[in-house]
Amino acid sequence: MPSQTPARPSLCVFCGAKMGVNPAHAEAARRLGQAIAAQGWRLVYGAGDVGLMGEVARATQGAGGATFGVIPVHLMQMEVGKRDLSTFVVTETMHERKKVMFMNADVIAMLPGGAGSLDEFFEVLTWAQIGLHQKPIWLIDVAGYWHPLVALIDHVIAQGFAAPSLRDLFQVLTLEEVCARLEK
Repeated sequence: MPSQTPARPSLCVFCGAKMGVNPAHAEAARRLGQAIAAQGWRLVYGAGDVGLMGEVARATQGAGGATFGVIPVHLMQMEVGKRDLSTFVVTETMHERKKVMFMNADVIAMLPGGAGSLDEFFEVLTWAQIGLHQKPIWLIDVAGYWHPLVALIDHVIAQGFAAPSLRDLFQVLTLEEVCARLEK
């Protein structure tokens, strides 16, 4: 899939439309948003103003960063579409949302989230597995949140349903490691 990113690098952040129970998750979203802006990157995300999505977007904006949000029309109310973004795109479907987010990003990052975030992760992971892209995919492991997911993927590999190379298609990083990579 061809990239349609501008001169400034863009980080697509998949994350929850809820806050979760651990305050460290919201703090990580805010810190990531600040780092995105401080390093001159653009945030690409799901355009919601709720949960971790809202936290990362408000932090990016508050630090003077550019934001590119994509939301399907049927989630405008539920996810409180954040219309004050640098770029605000409304799509017809969830699939179109994911495609537009992906095509406008250089790197994919995952903060904690639920089923929607997992869907987004597995779609871009599958696209990488079948050779449709080579964009970095980063699981930002806040307080061990992604350990069970990594264990599941290792189980899938151990049971012969994926090649060991699947693990090479994404990296599990701390927030500090992600922020350091944004500086490069």
